[in-house]
Amino acid sequence: MSTTKKVRPTPAMLVAASALVLLGACSKQVEKTEDVRPVRTMSLVSSDVDVNAEFSGEVRARVESRLGFRVGGKIVSRKVDVGTLVKQGQVLMQLDPLDLQLSQAQALANLRAAETNRDLAKAELARYQELRSKSFVSQAVLDSKESTYKAAQASVDAAQAGYRGQSNQAGYASLLSDVDGVVTSVDAEVGQVVSPGTPVVRVAKAGEKEIVIGIPEDKVDTLRRVLDVQVRLWADPKNTVAGKIREISPIADPSTRTYTVKVSIPDSLAEAKLGMTAVVQFASKTPVPQIKVPLTALFYEKSATSVWVVESGAVKLIPVQIGGVAGNEIVLAGGVKPGQTVVTAGVNLLKPGQKVKILGNDVPVAPKVAEAAK
Repeated sequence: MSTTKKVRPTPAMLVAASALVLLGACSKQVEKTEDVRPVRTMSLVSSDVDVNAEFSGEVRARVESRLGFRVGGKIVSRKVDVGTLVKQGQVLMQLDPLDLQLSQAQALANLRAAETNRDLAKAELARYQELRSKSFVSQAVLDSKESTYKAAQASVDAAQAGYRGQSNQAGYASLLSDVDGVVTSVDAEVGQVVSPGTPVVRVAKAGEKEIVIGIPEDKVDTLRRVLDVQVRLWADPKNTVAGKIREISPIADPSTRTYTVKVSIPDSLAEAKLGMTAVVQFASKTPVPQIKVPLTALFYEKSATSVWVVESGAVKLIPVQIGGVAGNEIVLAGGVKPGQTVVTAGVNLLKPGQKVKILGNDVPVAPKVAEAAK
C-alpha cells in the first residue's frame, strides 16, 4: 500500500499566492468608450439675396484738383498746410516774381517804343497827305507813308499783346485755389524750383463725396448689375445709407489687379470725413429663396452628393440636389430645409449614426444677407 507524501507550503509560496490574489482583486474590466468626432457646423438659412459682397474703401472728394504754377520758378512762400480750409481765389503758394517783373517791364518798354514809332509815322503821313493835296508829292510817296504807318500800328498791337501776356505771367507767380475746399496734399516746399504745370498742391472740393473701392476681376461683371448698394462707415457701423455706383474703371490697376469703383454717397452721411474707412455692400434678390453651403460641407459617395445633418448629437447622411454655384458657395436645390444643422468640416471622417462634438457656436449662413434682405 502506497502512501502520498504531503508537501508543506514554504513561506515563498505563500507570498506568491498572496500576490496573485491581490492582483486579481485590483484588476477591473476596461470599459469601452464611444468614438465622438469633433466637427464644425452651420445652421441653414434660406435667403432671397443672391449676391452679398462687401469691400472696404476710402472716403474721397468727388472732385480733387492737382494745382501747379503756370510758369516755372523758385518757390519763396507756402501759405497752407495739409488740412487747411481754403476759399476760391485764396493764395496757396508764391514764386520769386523778380524775373517775371523784369520781363513785364521789358514788354512795357517795347510797347512804349512801338507807340512812339507809330505816332511819328502818323504825323508824317498827315504831312504827306497835305503835300499830296497840293500836288507837291506823288501818290506813290503817299502810299509808302501809309504803309509805314500801318506797319507801325501793327507793331503797337503786337507790343500790347506781348505786354498783356507778360503781365499775366507776372500774376502767375501766385498760385490761387480754384475752388472752396480743403488741402489734402502738399507736394513742394519753399526753395524748390518747379517747372510749369508741376502739381504742388492738391485741393479737394467741398461738397459731394464718394467711396473708392477695388473689386476683383471675377466679380466686376456680376456686381455691375447690382442695384442695391449700401454703404456704412467703419467708425459708425450702425448707420447704413444707400449708395450709387458712379464709375467703374474699364481697366484693372496694374499693381493690385483690381478694378477701381467709385460709389457716390448722399449728403445725409454728414459724418463722413475725407480719408475715413468705409464699407460698401452689394446685394441683389432672387425670385426664389436659396440655401447656400460651403463646398466643404458636401460629401461625395459613388454618384451621390450628400450632407451630414446633426440631430440629437449624432449625424445622418442626407442626399441633396445641387442648384448651382454662387461664388465660393454651393446652392442646394433640395434635400434640406432651413433650420437644420449641417457639418462643414470633417465630413470624410464620419459614418451614419456617429456621435459628434460641435466646435464653437453654430455659424449661420451669411448673417448679413438676412440683414440686407430686410
